[in-house]
Amino acid sequence: MPKGYLVANIRVTDAEKFQAFAGMAAPAIKKYGGKVLARGPLADRHEGKLTGTVMMIEFESKQAAETFYFSDEYQAAKAVRETCSDTDLMIIEGAE
Repeated sequence: MPKGYLVANIRVTDAEKFQAFAGMAAPAIKKYGGKVLARGPLADRHEGKLTGTVMMIEFESKQAAETFYFSDEYQAAKAVRETCSDTDLMIIEGAE
């Protein structure tokens, strides 16, 4: 079964609140079997105009990534994230 990936581009508008989000999201990522593969603001942007922090998290499957995303734990963290950032987020199935 192909892996599932959550990919996000996050533009933080309030660093203090974002730290609270990160503190809530990290345990949920771990609980649902996620593995952070990449995180940081220093992506080499060769095309497009998006700025911000890029995050890529691997899960055992796309369904596992969806289960994480719609979990009560992550939805609570997401509510905080929405107060302190603008985010583009997608979940995709890995290539076999």
